[in-house]
Amino acid sequence: MSVRLNITMDDDVYARLKKEVPPKKLSAFIAGAVRAKLHPDAKALNAAYQAASKERWRTCLDEDWKHIDDEGWPK
Repeated sequence: MSVRLNITMDDDVYARLKKEVPPKKLSAFIAGAVRAKLHPDAKALNAAYQAASKERWRTCLDEDWKHIDDEGWPK
């Protein structure tokens, strides 16, 4: 769902934005910039970790890294 938003910004920032971002991509650009600055949503992050833990290729990495201690040196 999308919401309409009125914002205020400095003239110089707006001028750069208009110069560098195509008009039809402005909303997506601003949403992406704001999303990048916000902390990740805990539920989404947890779901991503859970999904990654089930990926077979990641479990194979455990074997490669088990010889490294907490300080990063081989045992």
